[in-house]
Amino acid sequence: MSQTLRGILINYRIGLKNQRSKELILQFPNIKSSNEAARLIGRKVAWPVGERKIRGKIVALHGKKGLVRARFRKGLPGLALGTPIEIIG
Repeated sequence: MSQTLRGILINYRIGLKNQRSKELILQFPNIKSSNEAARLIGRKVAWPVGERKIRGKIVALHGKKGLVRARFRKGLPGLALGTPIEIIG
């Protein structure tokens, strides 16, 4: 049986002059290095909105402390920051 891995939405992917609302940085509590986080690339994630779920995919690493970057189909609202997210695939 595979248990669902839950993480937290940390922040949007931001640059100097723009913010990408479709790309967010995720943190998983039991992953502490980039080697462990590299195994998550390609997995699908979902953020629950009531009965629906906004789906996305982990596309890259973010730094060396185990953070990953996910790209979603729709942009997530600012209320999503700091809330849990789960890996579904």
